[in-house]
Amino acid sequence: MKNKNRRDFLRAAVEAAGATAALNVMPLGIRQALAIPANNRHGSIEDIEHIVVLMQENRSFDHYFGTLRGVRGFGDKSAVTLPNGKPVFNQPIAAGAGEVLPFHPGASNLGLQFLQDLPHDWVSGQGAFHGGLYDQWVPFKGTTTMAYLQRDDIPFHYQLADAFTICDAYHCSTNTSTDPNRYYMWTGYLGNDGAGGGPVVDNAEAGYGWSTFPEVLERAGISWKIYQDIGAGLDAKNAWGWTDDAYIGNYGDNSLLYFTQYQNAQPGSPLYEKARRGTNAAAGDDYFAILKRDVQAGTLPQVSWIVAPEAFSEHPNWPANYGAWYVDQVLQVLTSNPDVWSKTALLINYDENDGFFDHLVPPFPPTSSANGLSTVDTGGEIFPGTAKYASGPYGLGARVPMLVVSPWSKGGWVCSETFDHTSVIRFIQKRFGRAHGLAEPNISPWRRAICGDLTSAFDFRNPNTATPTLPATSGYVPPDKLRHPDYVPVPPVAQAIPKQEPGVRAARALPYELFVRTRADASKDTVSFDFVNTGSAGAVFLLYRNASADAPRTYTVEARKRLADRVAANPDGSFDFVVHGPNGFLRRIAGKAGAQSHGWWSREQAAPDVAEGYDVANGNLQLRLANRGTAACTFSVTNAYDPSKTITRRVRGGDTEQVYLDLREAHGWYDVEVKVDTDRAFLRRLAGHVETGRDSMSDPALGE
Repeated sequence: MKNKNRRDFLRAAVEAAGATAALNVMPLGIRQALAIPANNRHGSIEDIEHIVVLMQENRSFDHYFGTLRGVRGFGDKSAVTLPNGKPVFNQPIAAGAGEVLPFHPGASNLGLQFLQDLPHDWVSGQGAFHGGLYDQWVPFKGTTTMAYLQRDDIPFHYQLADAFTICDAYHCSTNTSTDPNRYYMWTGYLGNDGAGGGPVVDNAEAGYGWSTFPEVLERAGISWKIYQDIGAGLDAKNAWGWTDDAYIGNYGDNSLLYFTQYQNAQPGSPLYEKARRGTNAAAGDDYFAILKRDVQAGTLPQVSWIVAPEAFSEHPNWPANYGAWYVDQVLQVLTSNPDVWSKTALLINYDENDGFFDHLVPPFPPTSSANGLSTVDTGGEIFPGTAKYASGPYGLGARVPMLVVSPWSKGGWVCSETFDHTSVIRFIQKRFGRAHGLAEPNISPWRRAICGDLTSAFDFRNPNTATPTLPATSGYVPPDKLRHPDYVPVPPVAQAIPKQEPGVRAARALPYELFVRTRADASKDTVSFDFVNTGSAGAVFLLYRNASADAPRTYTVEARKRLADRVAANPDGSFDFVVHGPNGFLRRIAGKAGAQSHGWWSREQAAPDVAEGYDVANGNLQLRLANRGTAACTFSVTNAYDPSKTITRRVRGGDTEQVYLDLREAHGWYDVEVKVDTDRAFLRRLAGHVETGRDSMSDPALGE
């Protein structure tokens, strides 16, 4: 019988451990991962000597972690509003046919259920995205799109986040299927400029010829390898890891094998030996035999990628906890040599979201001045379309999980900087590029401007402080080698937005300092916007007309730059706009142009205005309440983090008042509404976090 030794081992593990008892025992490998101190010679990224990337399959961030404490999940008070005026969590089925909210399926032992696979191609991805309106998930993906898991279902994933660092603004690179997203991870783009058979937005696997990042590493003398099981006894030239047995092979997830330079590589050449060789045991009995050998011998490459067999990849309909078992095995191997682990960063990410819902609308570039502006070149970021696929922005795509597991990321942190799969390349460049010059021109200027390089997720100066624990995964070993039928959950009759776990978690310092300045123009038909970025990282602002079917306008502003635009008000001069940015940044601007035209009124009246300033030294907020009119008005200021206290200021015409808000009890978070007594339509809402350059805590409102 094929793979008898492996099968017997897995069955014996289940019988010996018992599923219930296993959850309460922390495996040796994880104890070592938390106990082994970081190699802290330089106190910088130079202390990392090995970067290991394990890309799993097809899960969205909310689907896995929407209820996790201290991340931007189901408790997000800054979430986008749909055209029908409801929160983005209330996804319509079809016009007048009801809605589906995120729901927890009713099956027992959900982490081991074979939850159905959903559409996850370019058509359904762009359809759900709907130009940024984000209101077509159910029509394009089905009701299971709204299903989510929680801590009791996938305790290993949750405890991994509690032990190390989770990134809650990490997006897949493009709104489509597996291969294109893996091309972004391994090459930085999709042949967007037409090179080498691109651009490609599907899993055609037709054979491509543009350059790949491992080739850059090879030229620079950086060691690298793909650890994969290509299937015992298979012809690697023809099989490429695809097999009829889901417990062997690499599920075709080594996407380098769809490039002609790898397909044509000969035995003995670097591309053949490092990307086409199977790194399982010769007899197929051990998924990790070669990885174990390299770790024990101290010959783990500087950069490596691990590719799981189908059954362990977490791709539906395979169970999430089969993947937990696999990830745990990887950790046990990497920590088996303390000297190697002390110098290793393991990045666990997911190629795309399958069809599973995530509520955070991803940043995307304008296709033209008709739907936004950018201070950075957006060339190569707009798919021109084909006879088969409509045009649209390549990305970013939906959020997917990213766990940073290393001696420099212990302690249960959240990092909320915007990342995507190209951030992995840039992290490798950051570590090894200074000495070796690892240029990767495939990554577009736009993507470099708005996606970080992952360094903000690490603490290189003081890493050896935290010692959390993790549960064992022996109970997740597959009890048989069968693919079971789809589990198709039914949404409940009584629906509600799920609650997140209460409490906060430690949050990494972020590079954002953003402002939006507005003014209703004298012509009464437009509102001017000035998007200001005084931070050290680029950001995308999404401008929505509140409760409208108009697609959002998108504005990309590089670090320390600004741009301005004018947007039409409603025919009667009224307006209600909402601006969304990274890490819960929100501005709502409502009023009527005729009532606030700053000197162009026909009778004596007030002309209120609000501007914010950040007390960066202390993490507090200062508001400037201005009245540019001639009549006095009274401002009312309420902070949702201190709702019992309303501050009022009477401001004469032509005068200003200052309001200083102490945000220390809310860890620098604010959600402020400003109204005036002279104009019912006037409203300013300002929400976000004051960054100080120091680590902080997550948004307390998420767990309310």
